[in-house]
Amino acid sequence: MSSSSSATGSKGISVIKSSLIDPDGGSLVDLVVPEKERASKRAEAEALPKLRVGQIDLEWVHVISEGWASPLRGFMREDEYLQCLHFNSMRLGDGTFVNMSLPIVLAIGDKDKEKIGTSSDVSLVGPQGDLVAILRRVQIYKHNKEERIARTWGTTAPGLPYVEEVITPAGNWLIGGDLEVIQPIKYNDGLDHYRLSPRELRKEFDKRQADAVFAFQLRNPVHNGHALLMNDTRKRLLEMGYKNPILLLHPLGGYTKADDVPLDVRMEQHSKVLEDGVLDPETTIVSIFPSPMHYAGPTEVQWHAKARINAGANFYIVGRDPAGMSHPTEKRDLYDPDHGKKVLSMAPGLEKLNILPFRVAAYDMVEKKMAFFDPSRAKDFLFISGTKMRTFARSGENPPDGFMCPGGWEVLVNYYKSLQAEETSQPPAVVPA
Repeated sequence: MSSSSSATGSKGISVIKSSLIDPDGGSLVDLVVPEKERASKRAEAEALPKLRVGQIDLEWVHVISEGWASPLRGFMREDEYLQCLHFNSMRLGDGTFVNMSLPIVLAIGDKDKEKIGTSSDVSLVGPQGDLVAILRRVQIYKHNKEERIARTWGTTAPGLPYVEEVITPAGNWLIGGDLEVIQPIKYNDGLDHYRLSPRELRKEFDKRQADAVFAFQLRNPVHNGHALLMNDTRKRLLEMGYKNPILLLHPLGGYTKADDVPLDVRMEQHSKVLEDGVLDPETTIVSIFPSPMHYAGPTEVQWHAKARINAGANFYIVGRDPAGMSHPTEKRDLYDPDHGKKVLSMAPGLEKLNILPFRVAAYDMVEKKMAFFDPSRAKDFLFISGTKMRTFARSGENPPDGFMCPGGWEVLVNYYKSLQAEETSQPPAVVPA
């Protein structure tokens, strides 16, 4: 039954608390400086050696500052980095372990290292030139890129998106320290109201009196197969005896590779799915998970699950090849598609999270809807991959009826039409004679 602790109020009514699951380390990290201290911290930051950080570094500052990586309080120092890289976990002061499978680190170059010198604190300046944070009691250590890549992805093959975007051009040093974030990270892209922190999500679960929260991580548009899985999970939880299971529909909002559908388009598509009644708005919370995407398969899926513990989810839905991608140089999946869910069920530090592997959904050509795959009549099912879905949308061809709600499909078709219009309006490249 539920692991929530119920307290009885003055009128004898049972009140559900957000301790459905405790955050890693026992309490949520919150590194945003209180408003009344911001002016003095900003003045202090002005006088410190300054490090310019990029957009993806800023996304990691956001992740750390709100407690998604609790109990981590800043960019990893060397001992934390080595534990993460070699054990996928970190040992706390009391001897217990928490899961930590992805290195959350900040790289710097030789010039920045020289500029910092012997200073124990540095300030971080964002891509727009604004003071973002102070990094305290810093430690600088060697950035062995090959080892980091090999241990995180299990390969050093060329063409890994995060590696090419972030690690290859990065400096040869890592700087760790405790963060003090001068003000909440905002993107001013019209989507900030979707970016609920772990603390805000836990409050929302309390408000809705959830006795189970099941999280669904995604970086693609929602089709009716996804909806079938999410609705079936709610049904299973009700059958287990829970009274009010709440779905956390949690699209990833940080860096994604160039051919993924952009966040603003995905959020518009998700809202149509709720408008069309494919998912119930009364029992669904749509929020953005601010983490960048690594496409590191079973290693990364542990991070996705761990962060949802900190957000208050006590159930996590996992499917085929989570956080995976095609091999960058060979015609095959980079990871075994079943390994993600197997690893999650065994991962150190994730024991308190209930893992819900889902059954495979495909398009049933007889029933003309998305349904759970039945091997006894395999020929009746059509598997529509993300690539095939994008091909349909690009060409303006409709997928089979019942694959996706019409409003959601229209959002995708319009996005690809706008892309094609941009491409045709580009002047032709001038080829030198």
